[in-house]
Amino acid sequence: AAARLGLDAATLCAAHPRLIAVDISGYGPHGPYADKRAYDMLVQCETGLVSVTGTPERPVKAGIPAADIAAAMYAFSGVLAALVRRGVTGRGGPVEVSLLDSLAEWMGHPLHHTMHDGEPPARTGLAHPVIAPYNAYPTADGGQVLLSVQNDREWRRLAEQVMERPELGADPVFATNAARVAHRAETDAAVARALGALDTGEALARLERAGLACARLRDPRELAEHPQLAARDRWRQVGSPVGPLRALLPPLTLPGGGEARMGDVPALGQHTGALLRAVGMTDDEIAALRRDGVAA
Repeated sequence: AAARLGLDAATLCAAHPRLIAVDISGYGPHGPYADKRAYDMLVQCETGLVSVTGTPERPVKAGIPAADIAAAMYAFSGVLAALVRRGVTGRGGPVEVSLLDSLAEWMGHPLHHTMHDGEPPARTGLAHPVIAPYNAYPTADGGQVLLSVQNDREWRRLAEQVMERPELGADPVFATNAARVAHRAETDAAVARALGALDTGEALARLERAGLACARLRDPRELAEHPQLAARDRWRQVGSPVGPLRALLPPLTLPGGGEARMGDVPALGQHTGALLRAVGMTDDEIAALRRDGVAA
């Protein structure tokens, strides 16, 4: 639609050589999928993300719009690269990003695993397909703790300092990662029994003292109260049509460059007039659009 109106990035940049404009499409401007609908979940399916996410019994989509976010991030980095190019050459130019290309790039590990090993990685839920134990385990107070044992030394520390079963460190069924993967059910059961007897806080404390990678399995409500976000003062208050709201600072931080601007959430149509004037429309033309119900 933008191309039919002469508003595609290539046309705009040809008319204005310093302009940087971005085209985001589902599957790119050419090829058999160029005109195919590209909702986020459709692209998750087309790129195989859904096939490697979920449990052995059932694939699931990612819980966030991964394709949309991936394309937006590559658009962001593409604009930054174009700004550097313009600073050197004086010319801007179009930036093209597709959801398919973006999410296919994020699929690098399972994609190459399949291409070079011949088999796609198994869906294992929160577990890791080739490392054990690497999973989330319930605790006595109803929480869940995810832990990751990366080598056999860490397994021995887990057995001795967390599970309090030092004999498992040298047991041939568990002593090596290959053995633990081959006996994943027994490994998970042994870890689950140990952590299931502890409250979440105590389980995490033991894992931290043993120098083992671990995390609390949080929901969005718990993320909103995350102590690390609070300690780093990442929350700000912004205005909105319904009153003040908490909002996170952007994740990109430039130390010494000042804090990112956090503007208020605009009301519907609040900036319509300013934007239309910026592209050359008169107040009378804007008023006519509003009368016709075209602009808010």
